[in-house]
Amino acid sequence: MEKKLITELTDFIGQSPTAFHAIDSLKKMMALEGFSELKEAEKWDLCPNGKYFVTRNNSSIIAFNIGNDLGEYSFHVTASHSDSPTFKLKENTEMDVAGKYTVLNTEGYGGMICSTWFDRPLSLAGRVMIKKDNGIETKLVKIDKDLLMIPSIAIHMDRKVNDGKAFNKQVDMLPVLSGSAKKSGEVKTIIANELGVQTDDIYGMDLFLYNRMEAVRWGSEEEFIGCPRLDDLECAFTSAKAFLASENKKNINVFACFDNEEVGSLTKQGAESTFLFDVLWRVNQALGFGQEDYYRALAGSFMLSCDNAHAVHPNNKQKTDATNCVYMNEGVVIKSHAGQKYTSDALSIAVFKMICEKANVPVQFFANRSDEIGGSTLGNLAMSQVSMNTIDIGLPQLGMHSAYETAGTKDATYMVDAIKTFYNLHIKANADGNYILED
Repeated sequence: MEKKLITELTDFIGQSPTAFHAIDSLKKMMALEGFSELKEAEKWDLCPNGKYFVTRNNSSIIAFNIGNDLGEYSFHVTASHSDSPTFKLKENTEMDVAGKYTVLNTEGYGGMICSTWFDRPLSLAGRVMIKKDNGIETKLVKIDKDLLMIPSIAIHMDRKVNDGKAFNKQVDMLPVLSGSAKKSGEVKTIIANELGVQTDDIYGMDLFLYNRMEAVRWGSEEEFIGCPRLDDLECAFTSAKAFLASENKKNINVFACFDNEEVGSLTKQGAESTFLFDVLWRVNQALGFGQEDYYRALAGSFMLSCDNAHAVHPNNKQKTDATNCVYMNEGVVIKSHAGQKYTSDALSIAVFKMICEKANVPVQFFANRSDEIGGSTLGNLAMSQVSMNTIDIGLPQLGMHSAYETAGTKDATYMVDAIKTFYNLHIKANADGNYILED
């Protein structure tokens, strides 16, 4: 089962070079399991036992599975994100270098490790807006060839390259497209040819670089996987697998995958947008429940904020906390932070520990060193719009935000089992703030 799941995971990531492709892959997974697509601009007619999904910006998705015994219903939610650090093409992208090269003008998206993008095959993917009569049609594009490379400068020309290099994204990180001067619009021509459209019909493009290196299993026992975009497509895939394999008659199970986590989530489709609130409110209304029912449901709801965690680095163990540090292949990670960059607290940790005990899944605990500033993730941002008890969890990995990351082969199965158990349970909140977990 583990080998099959890892193959499915890496296939999913390979098909998802951008957030747009990741959401398209998730839509296909939902459709295969009988989920119906809803549109935000249309009226929703929902019913018990119904299975639905809706997207926003084609880069975020929320799917939900409605039970048929909703007398004490609540929402069981997982949240992950679809985006990863990369480089985005600027509008007028072709740049001539002495009439001998064409490089592309890009800007950084998210906090990538720049050095990992050098000297490896890259290509372009994203979405394209095509003029159709009086309207605009969206098409996904993925150039499936080794199209670009960002060459590093030789050590002979930069003797201090191994002494700590600060990379300038406008100077050092521009990918080479051609060994000759190309006219402005060359990229658009490449995209038009790929899609079989006229260049004049392309009215807009969101194009990103993606790493062409395929996933591998490595280690003396093949206990690791190396792959681009494990943060956070590993959590997106495993939570989706668990969601599709679960059933709960007494609740409304919700799977959410948001875009733009890597740049702060402050977009119409990010975790801090109204997307989750809008969907949950509309579901509540479409099922005939009122405002009082909605707030009662939220009070008993629970969210798993799923985003990968930093494993102990074998060459830099001192970078992690002495007692709250985690290792690959040793279980799901619970992340905590006194300053609330993570949402986990004693209550949510206790509930999740009970879930993992029922699932026979090991758990680990992560906290940043107290003298280091850590990152934040989805949970605390989503709570600004929809307040419910939440825990931040993830899977341990190395090389987070590298162009090629590493994770353990066992942990994906642990995550699926834990989340599937979460979705299958009926979690009830008592009036005194305590929780009961019913099978």
